[in-house]
Amino acid sequence: MDTEIGRAKRGRRAYSFDDVAIVPSRRTRDPEEVSVAWQIDAYRFEIPVVAAPMDSIMSPATAIALGRHGGLGVLDLEGLWTRYDDPEPLLTDVAGLQGTDATRRLQEIYTEPVKPELICSRLQQMRDAGVTVAGALSPQRTRQFAKAVVDGGVDLFVIRGTTVSAEHVSGNTEPLNLKEFIYELDVPVIVGGCATHQAALHLMRTGAAGVLVGFGGGAAHTTRTVLGVSVPMATAVADVAAARRDYLDESGGRYVHVIADGSVGRSGDVAKAFACGADALMVGSPFARAAEAPGRGHHWGAEAWHPELPRGERVEIGTVGSLERVLFGPSAVADGTMNLIGALRRAMATTGYTDLKEFQRVEVVVS
Repeated sequence: MDTEIGRAKRGRRAYSFDDVAIVPSRRTRDPEEVSVAWQIDAYRFEIPVVAAPMDSIMSPATAIALGRHGGLGVLDLEGLWTRYDDPEPLLTDVAGLQGTDATRRLQEIYTEPVKPELICSRLQQMRDAGVTVAGALSPQRTRQFAKAVVDGGVDLFVIRGTTVSAEHVSGNTEPLNLKEFIYELDVPVIVGGCATHQAALHLMRTGAAGVLVGFGGGAAHTTRTVLGVSVPMATAVADVAAARRDYLDESGGRYVHVIADGSVGRSGDVAKAFACGADALMVGSPFARAAEAPGRGHHWGAEAWHPELPRGERVEIGTVGSLERVLFGPSAVADGTMNLIGALRRAMATTGYTDLKEFQRVEVVVS
């Protein structure tokens, strides 16, 4: 139902994860009997967690570590690891900056060109470790570096931007034709973000294996403040889940995975994202709190170093424990920043569900 904002404008009420709550059912289960595995294309993962392609959380080493824990690490192929042979001194430099100095320094650091040979090298490093290899590019750089990505042996390719449409109109450059590009590529593609039923349906029609829901950046982005663009995530995930159902009927059975990307800061958000219809999560800030994170207790995304209009910032979020403890515990805090998977299992067990597809049907209320 629309709400009248003024006589000339009406708006639909939308809900964030904070606005909804999961309702227990008549049946409960033991958490040990719950499966949180998911599969996209030919790739199966024991935990439904995809690490966001952000330099503050993903290096080749942390992507490998997450892969060994059963998740999927996605490396930012326009980040520091593909611009510099050794970005460690720069990461230390960024961690020590204060206030607006951080934004200026990030803009300087990221002027170094992306090197195709480093893209191949980083992806090969991940492949040699025996984990599923995933890398991300923005839509603007996808055509330019696609060959290097394929040559590097990527298993899953992510095209991620603040908002990605299937029909980008430009009078200055030839836009990326997603449908044509995905058809010609030999690997599954995950694309986003989007936040509406219609936009998601168009992205699904391009042949994408998965669609990212949200505007990226999460805790480190200021898109709502700078552009005024935002959709609360509970509504966005539920709308895109409806598009998945409609496309399943339209295509005669082709299932496109819905991946919530943003506003997943604590374990309760993890459970609510699945309750609203997600198949998996793209997680940022919780991993930035891991001791192994390259950001050293700081977090930022690609929006933070835009040369003309930054829509993100480097934020200090601290360190809570190892990556393993962030994922599986034991937790030493009661704020939902540790043992994300254990909390998801318990939420599913408390409501009586044994797998994620069933859990998508759980009752929720507006709280």
